[in-house]
Amino acid sequence: MINRRELGQIAGMTLAAVSLGGCTSPPASAPSSADAQTSFASLKQIDAGLLNIGYAEDGPPEGKPVILLHGWPYDIHSYVDVAPALAAKGYRVIVPFLRGHGSTEFRSADTVRNGQQSAVALDIIALMDALNIPKAVIGGFDWGSRTAAIIAALWPERCKALVAVSGYLITNLAANLKPLAPEAEHGWWYQYYFATERGAAGYRQNTHDFNKLIWKTASPKWNFADATYDRTASAFTNPDHVAVVVHNYRWRLSLANGEPQYDTLEQQLSATPVITVPTITIASDFDGPAIDGTSYRNKFSGKYSHRILAGIGHNVPQEAPQEFTNAVIDADGY
Repeated sequence: MINRRELGQIAGMTLAAVSLGGCTSPPASAPSSADAQTSFASLKQIDAGLLNIGYAEDGPPEGKPVILLHGWPYDIHSYVDVAPALAAKGYRVIVPFLRGHGSTEFRSADTVRNGQQSAVALDIIALMDALNIPKAVIGGFDWGSRTAAIIAALWPERCKALVAVSGYLITNLAANLKPLAPEAEHGWWYQYYFATERGAAGYRQNTHDFNKLIWKTASPKWNFADATYDRTASAFTNPDHVAVVVHNYRWRLSLANGEPQYDTLEQQLSATPVITVPTITIASDFDGPAIDGTSYRNKFSGKYSHRILAGIGHNVPQEAPQEFTNAVIDADGY
């Protein structure tokens, strides 16, 4: 899940539902207890860079490509309703399992189970190369929003347009060391849990129940069914899941090293590069004081709008699939 430290660094001071860039915020869909769809049209595997990536695909092969990226603790089923809706509009939709999730596997036992942001972004560039996709509309939330933003920032030629839940989430390690107010820190208890060996062991032992608790706290108004959660929870049985997740959070707190081959990319990201591609950012109740988007507006220099979904939690594409679908279509039209 995204780090409220990162939101706190960029947070505005108002909770008013506003629209930036001349775009009116649409009303959010009511959270539901069941999905309209229960599975994807097609699940595939492909070798891409360091990984053999599992992904869902929907829509015509010749359609304009859209890549949708999930976060933690979620999986491809966050887009189980969005993907067919976009496919019906003629898009070719690709929804990959991120490293450490579902059927995505490391191709070598010797590869470091690294969760740092640039490594995850390069996974998606490798997937695009493997699928012969030169450029795509890229959308995501949580880890997926960060990954999409990194691609848009560092490889804008690969990103036609961006849909980013919670705005600009690129991690700056130095800024991430600065403490927040106690109330904000309290919301990220699991970071400190993961920082300990007890926490890593506890997460490995209780992954299913741990992540269900995160779902409930991140989306308190979403009345998801147990079957909906369990469908996603199967992705957490990936043998590398715990290692990747724990490394991600330890790395973001500078408690674990990244790998040197990513140093140049991380230096570029530490400068908080401006994103030039057309972008729609989406905020929800989860974003707290950053909900109005003003704190990161200057990080986007292309055509831009900001949308607020009141009553929706963190898993925006699954809780408000029509609004997320509309954002992808609208961003593509910018």
